[in-house]
Amino acid sequence: MEENFEKVKEFILELGYNVVHEDTEDSVLVISDDSEGIHNLVLGCAPPILIMEQYIMEIKKESSEIYKSLLQKNRDIIHGAFVLDETGTKVIFRDTLQLENLDLNEIEGSINSLALLLSEYSDDLIKFSKS
Repeated sequence: MEENFEKVKEFILELGYNVVHEDTEDSVLVISDDSEGIHNLVLGCAPPILIMEQYIMEIKKESSEIYKSLLQKNRDIIHGAFVLDETGTKVIFRDTLQLENLDLNEIEGSINSLALLLSEYSDDLIKFSKS
C-alpha cells in the first residue's frame, strides 16, 4: 500500500501541486492549487483504487432544480462526477482510478477535469450555494 501512496505523491509533486497535508499512515494526501480552483482535494489510496474528492458546496435547501442541474452537468464532466455525501447536503466532486496501472496522465486528467468543471460551472455553483 505504501508503494501506491508514494507513486501518487510523486505524480502530484511532478505536476507541481502544493501538498497541504500528508498522512502516510492512512495513505492520504490533500492538495491545493488556488489558480485552478483546486482547494483541499483529498487523494486517498484504498487499494485497488485511488479516491479523489473535493468538497464543492452545501445545499441549504432541497431543490429539484439544483439536483437536476448537477446530474445534467455530470454528463459533461470528462472524469469524475458530482456526488452527495451521506447527509445529502454536501456536494462533492469525486473520481476513482485504478492504482495498479495508474500513470501520470490519468491523475493529471482527473485533476484537470475538476479544474475545467470549476471554471465552466462556477457561476451556477455560486448561485446554488446561495439558494
